[in-house]
Amino acid sequence: MKPGVRALGVAESYRGDRDRGQTESTLAGAVVRADRVCDGLAYAACRVGGTDGTDAVIGLLEDLDRPDIRYVLLGAIAPAWYNILDLSRIREAVGRPVIAVTFEASDGLETGLRDAFSGPDLEARLATYRALPERRELSVNDETVYVRQVGLEADEAAAIVREFIPEGGRPEPIRVARQAARAADSYARSLE
Repeated sequence: MKPGVRALGVAESYRGDRDRGQTESTLAGAVVRADRVCDGLAYAACRVGGTDGTDAVIGLLEDLDRPDIRYVLLGAIAPAWYNILDLSRIREAVGRPVIAVTFEASDGLETGLRDAFSGPDLEARLATYRALPERRELSVNDETVYVRQVGLEADEAAAIVREFIPEGGRPEPIRVARQAARAADSYARSLE
């Protein structure tokens, strides 16, 4: 991969408490080149327990207005307490391949969704969740990540994920986005 190839990493920070009235989670988007240079940041929010996460991710790309971004790397599929992301809709809206990279083994989200929601809220989330591409295990630098992709083949997605992980097991665009989201949350809390 050429050093100037760019990916948008998207990650969440939520340091609040739903029971105390915090209703939004911070999303950060970090544009990072394959040579690990960050050259853009954007922020959005999505509702905790909502269904607006997909629109928030699409909004990040629209706000950045960066046609040089080649890939979208998501650090979660269910940020903000089960605000399930629709990878296919993101792909269609932004015209770029989407790769979700998660970092823990899991039996899936259906049990948690059933515990947290019911009726139409549950059914909408289950439909979005069940439409996601299958999650695959990928070994990188002696660590394991889990990958779902839309808009490219599994082998290409694996190569891209590996290319953006200089060490450890977290792709650099997602790592930088996570730090940016946490910093934004920390700053916002300092203003309270």
